[in-house]
Amino acid sequence: MRLLVVEDDHTIRDFLTRALTEAGFQVDACGQGSQAESLALEGVHDAMVIDLTLPDLDGLDLIHRLRAQGVGAPVLILSARRSVDERVLGLDRGGDDYLTKPFAVAEVLARLRALLRRSTPNQPEATRLRVADLELDLIRREARRGGAELQLTQQEFALLEYLCRNAGRVVTRSMVLDHVWKMRFDTSTNIVDVHIHRLRNKVDRDSDKPLIRTMRGVGYVLKD
Repeated sequence: MRLLVVEDDHTIRDFLTRALTEAGFQVDACGQGSQAESLALEGVHDAMVIDLTLPDLDGLDLIHRLRAQGVGAPVLILSARRSVDERVLGLDRGGDDYLTKPFAVAEVLARLRALLRRSTPNQPEATRLRVADLELDLIRREARRGGAELQLTQQEFALLEYLCRNAGRVVTRSMVLDHVWKMRFDTSTNIVDVHIHRLRNKVDRDSDKPLIRTMRGVGYVLKD
């Protein structure tokens, strides 16, 4: 699942980005309200973590503007503003949860998981992806094939999630690099080929119906 982190303190921003990435999320991060607005309007994020004290735009105004433009992803507010009135205002202006600084990463993760569960209470498929007998649980970051759990690294899970989201469609190496590794196409790297090979060994090894296929000279496709 993909998160947007908006925090002007680069130390906190880098720390959060690293912690959330290690927890299995894809993370976009920025420190400006205007940049955050542009990223959020792309509509690709499952949740957002927003600090209220931004250099160019108050975080509450940012949240209010996003809601007015139809961005419905749940928002976890992180702020040093600790009074009850400030917390109530943050929730009234469009925030879904409020956590004061300093914070514990474990609590950030727990609150995000709760927000993600609540954001689609009647749509369990939004947190699960299924292709044939392959199933991904995006909240628990678990993958199963034929009921058996697959032992995947974080990058392997992210790659498999991207393939599942594009099931039946061919994705190129450059598309994978951009969406999974946040890298533009680099002809000198074989990182995609290596991970596809490892992933195929885990996903298709014990099945007589391979799902991950190589389209020679084009890219890869996951389909039944």
